Amino acid sequence: MDDVMALLERLEDELESGNNLPFTSKTMINREQCLELIKEIRIRLPDDFKQAQVVVAEKNSIIADAQRQAEAILQDAESQFKLMVDQHEITKKAYEQAREIISNAQKNAREIRLGANDYADEVLGRLDAYVSRLLDDIRKDRAELKKGHHQS
Repeated sequence: MDDVMALLERLEDELESGNNLPFTSKTMINREQCLELIKEIRIRLPDDFKQAQVVVAEKNSIIADAQRQAEAILQDAESQFKLMVDQHEITKKAYEQAREIISNAQKNAREIRLGANDYADEVLGRLDAYVSRLLDDIRKDRAELKKGHHQS
C-alpha cells in the first residue's frame, strides 16, 4: 500500500508541476508519465487490496476469537459464581443442620438428665420408704425383744 501511495504522490506532483496555458484553466502535463504512473498503480492495487483483505480477515478473525474467548470467560465466571452460590447454600444448610442437631442433642441431654434425676429421686424415695419400713420393723423387733427380755 505504501508503493501505491508513493505512486499517487508522484502523479499528483506531475499534475501540479504542469504548465498553465495562457488565458485558460488548462494545464500541460507529461501525458506519458501520468499514464505510466496510472498503469503502475493499477498493477499494484490488486496486490494491496488482497493484502488489505487478508489484514481485514485476520482482524475479523482476531475479533471473533476474542469474542469467543470473552464469552467463554464470561460463561466460566458465571459457572464459578453459580458454584460458589450453590456451595454457599450447601454450607449454610450444613451449618443450619449442625445447629439443629446440636440443639436437639442439648435438649435430649437435658431431658435425659432431668429424667435420670427424676428416676434417681424415685428410686431413692422407694429406697427411703423401704429403709424406713425396715428401720421401723427393726425398732419394733428391738422393742419387743426388750419387752420380752424384761418380762422374763
